[in-house]
Parts: sequence; C-alpha cells; structure tokens
Amino acid sequence: MYTNHGESVSVPDLSGYTYDEGVEILERANLQYEVSLDSGFNTDLKTFAILKQIPEANSQVKSGKKVYLTLNAKNPPMLKMPNLVNTHLKNVQEILANMGLERGDIVYVPDIASNVVLEQKYRGVNVPEGFEIPKGARVDLVVGDGMGNQILAVPDLKGMDEVEAEFLILGSSLRVGNKYYLDTDSVSAGQVLRQTPQPSTQVKTGELIDLWIAKDNF
Repeated sequence: MYTNHGESVSVPDLSGYTYDEGVEILERANLQYEVSLDSGFNTDLKTFAILKQIPEANSQVKSGKKVYLTLNAKNPPMLKMPNLVNTHLKNVQEILANMGLERGDIVYVPDIASNVVLEQKYRGVNVPEGFEIPKGARVDLVVGDGMGNQILAVPDLKGMDEVEAEFLILGSSLRVGNKYYLDTDSVSAGQVLRQTPQPSTQVKTGELIDLWIAKDNF
C-alpha cells in the first residue's frame, strides 16, 4: 500500500515466509533489506524462514527504507541439559518449555517417590546436567510410581472368585497377569483354581500374577 504519493510505504508482514519469499515481497514494496547477524531457531519453521523483522509489520516508513531480517538457523543451537532428577513431574514441563526443549516419553518404575523424576534421557541415553543437546530436543523421563520396590508375600487366591481375586491382587500392589480358563466340574465357574507365583512367594511390587480359573461352559 502506497500513501502520500509514494513517499510512505506500509511494511509487509514477513513472519513465516522463507528468505527468498520475503525478499520478493520487500522488492515489490520498494523496500530494501539486510539480514541480521543474529539468528533464532524454531523447530516448526523451515530453515532460513523469517523469524523477526525491524521495522515491525504495518509500520509506515519512507519508500526505500531498509528492513532488517532475523532468519531461522539451519542448525539448532546447543543447550545445556538442566538437572531434572528429583524434580516433581508437574514442574518439569515448565522448566523444559522455558529452555526450548520438549518433554518426551514418560516411563514409570517402582519407587517410593511418586511422580518424581529419577532419570533424564536423550535418545535412550542418560544425560547428566550440563550435557549439550540441541534446542527442541525431546527429553524422556523415568519417573517413580509411588509404590516403591518393596518385597511382599503373594496372597493365596485359590478358591476365590475371579473378580475378588483381581481386587486383592491390585490392592496388594501387584498386577494381574495372564488368565487361563479351564473346563472343570469340581468347582463353580469363575473360581480360581491355581496361581503363579505360588502363595507366600516373596516378590517385588508390580509383579504379575497369573491365574487359572474355572470356565463357564454355559
């Protein structure tokens, strides 16, 4: 848009355009340009996309005015890994976002600490505080489930109803494993016939308990 008989020009909005596209737009608007020595990095934009411009879009300037462009770098800058270990999960997202990093996968493991980071990983490898990773990298987390790694005795489930046995397993900080249904005339359908591990076996929290259950043939 030209006003005052070509003496004033409205600066176009170049955000998101590539360098070549931006130059073409500026030339059509009769404006000059210069690339700033500083650069930024945005994982969502193409290499050399325009991140910033001075003067800002829609500013009124004289024809031939120079517009300074800040471009998206070809390679992401390297950042020092923060220390997330022993940090509560609810605070991790803000820490990573403020640094330009992304939260990756979360893996829960038995630990008395609930939702607290135990390990921080990049590309499957534990990374210590200060280790350099690229901006925009995904940081995977190993987090405590709050159940701990205690040793406990497996309850006796034989003769119990299937639903009742599952409640007892979960209430004992164990997990229901495979369930096998067997034909039998000796007990009622849905009753637990046997289990693995055996009752009173010492196991860790989260252990899988397999059940053999009387089948309903009707």
